[in-house]
Amino acid sequence: MNVLRSPFLLVTTTAVTIGAVLVGLNVHGEAATPSAAHVAVRVDQVGYVRGETKQAYVMGPTKALAGARFKVVDARDKVVTAGRLGAVTGHWNAKYPSVRTVDLSGLDAPGTYRIVLSGTAAGRSPAFRIADASELMTPLVRDNVRFLQAQRDGADVLPGVLRHGPSHLADEDAAVYADPHYDEAGEELLDEHLTPTGDTVDAAGGWFDAGDFLKFAGTTSYSTAELLLAERDLPAMPALSAEADHGLSWLDKMWDGDSGTLYAQVGIGAGNDAVRTDHDVWRLPEADDRRDVSPGDPDYTIKHRPVFRANAPGEPITPSLAGRVAAVFALAARRTADSDPDRAQEWLEKAAAVYDRADTDPDPDKPLVTAFPSGFYPEDSWQDDMEFAGAELALAARELGDDREGDWTDEAAHWARAYLDSDVKGTLNVADVSALAHADLATVLDGARSNGVGAGDLYKDLRRQLEDGVDRAGHDPFGAGAVYDDFDAVPHTFGLVATARLYAKATGDTRYAAFAGRQRGWALGANPWGTSFMIGAGEVYPHCPEHQLANLRGSHDGKGAILRGAVVNGPNAAEKLADLNGFPTMKKCTAAPPSGAWTDFDGKGSRYVDDVGAWQTVEPSLDFTTTALLAFALTAQDDE
Repeated sequence: MNVLRSPFLLVTTTAVTIGAVLVGLNVHGEAATPSAAHVAVRVDQVGYVRGETKQAYVMGPTKALAGARFKVVDARDKVVTAGRLGAVTGHWNAKYPSVRTVDLSGLDAPGTYRIVLSGTAAGRSPAFRIADASELMTPLVRDNVRFLQAQRDGADVLPGVLRHGPSHLADEDAAVYADPHYDEAGEELLDEHLTPTGDTVDAAGGWFDAGDFLKFAGTTSYSTAELLLAERDLPAMPALSAEADHGLSWLDKMWDGDSGTLYAQVGIGAGNDAVRTDHDVWRLPEADDRRDVSPGDPDYTIKHRPVFRANAPGEPITPSLAGRVAAVFALAARRTADSDPDRAQEWLEKAAAVYDRADTDPDPDKPLVTAFPSGFYPEDSWQDDMEFAGAELALAARELGDDREGDWTDEAAHWARAYLDSDVKGTLNVADVSALAHADLATVLDGARSNGVGAGDLYKDLRRQLEDGVDRAGHDPFGAGAVYDDFDAVPHTFGLVATARLYAKATGDTRYAAFAGRQRGWALGANPWGTSFMIGAGEVYPHCPEHQLANLRGSHDGKGAILRGAVVNGPNAAEKLADLNGFPTMKKCTAAPPSGAWTDFDGKGSRYVDDVGAWQTVEPSLDFTTTALLAFALTAQDDE
């Protein structure tokens, strides 16, 4: 879980009217007025897949909902079905004490609909569609790719995306520095100055990590892996393949095979009075290249960004990074095995070299080297990354006829057993890739067992991950499988969706299909706040993400460009939003919901706010978005 991500966390962008001055306006640009009835209807605003279990929610006073009825109307306001509200699912907050369901499962005809309440309650839902899986999901994947395009750094940018020009060209000849040292909280650089090693590296290109302009091998490898996995399910999407290529190209630069060095990070996000950082300035990315600075200036490291290593040359590499980067290179080998076997073999050798250098006996008292400071991306497990690498190496070797397949299979099974026996097991997110590893290792094993591990053991752990979510959902009025008052509820939710699809695809067991549909719905609008947490998806979505490029490129008339496809972190603990970020150059932007205020819908110790200073709830990032992308891509295959 990305607890720090950045001190000023240029929080990822869910921008619809990016940067527009929306203070006192709702997401439609109208004056926000409270609803007298305090009744709200929550639906998956993207829509429901034909044939799946479909559920919406109504929240409001207990008495008002007790006698309420609903009807579903089509785009011409014709009633297509009607009935009474379902059972009470629980209490949400004082203003909306009762939550009841609306069962839409019988509605399967393609079209656009709304729910309209009558009887003792009045209310109307946002529009939603009923369509085949590929028709609903494929456009979402395309939008996710658009966000990645907007995140491009270096010379190879796409000028049409938020009018973003080439940026950080000084990264082409970036100085490498010794590991920085931080205080225990990871908030202040203790070194008086950074110490250069004397080496330089071409670190240009890649993607911005989030709303800031830092670049990490850890998040880039995670996101590139998910793009390559999604590409297998959606092979006819050139833009998706192009972004996978973009991520691969940058990761290839981060690995120096001659010296045996993996570079972990470009830029610095936590400094001191003598070292200004990426998080100290709110600006366009191309502005950094125009800075007139000299060595010794505090702003020197904003233009001439430092590069930090995951390992000293020739030394072991922290296993979480080594495993994940090796897995990506092996996926690249599999990708080109048929079209260019020579190139595929090159990728395989790079993967093997990184994998072989992994430090598989790390000091348990020291944090894994994921970022500087490590609190930006804390991680407890690493065996899952090594399992992922071993599985992908074995599959690539199988396709290329490489006789190391058996060794890598056994090693992947060894790391799978180590993960299964550990006490750091989680669910799919940037800090845990076990779901991806298990699915492909089961394919490698092909019914056999190795090191005491068979496909059944891996499937059991996938069920463990899903059952954890099912258990939480069973105690939540809106059926949420994620934790409202912890970081990154939305990407964890999409991780559960992806895991359910991976499990069904591998086993044919669809017991979690309804759960996956409800989780997708929660993230896309069927939640207490009634907002989709993906920019551009549905009628209500974040308008004021904390994202520098989106904020500064937006207009003041409410019609600024949209950072379409970006996924934000969603609700968080209320106390974490006590202070919002602010910069003199930040365009103020606060968006209210269609009625009332966001605080009307806060509950269970959680809060959501759509404000450019609220990195805690509306920061988009690479890993959030590609986890959603993978979930959408896997769901799109339900038609087959």
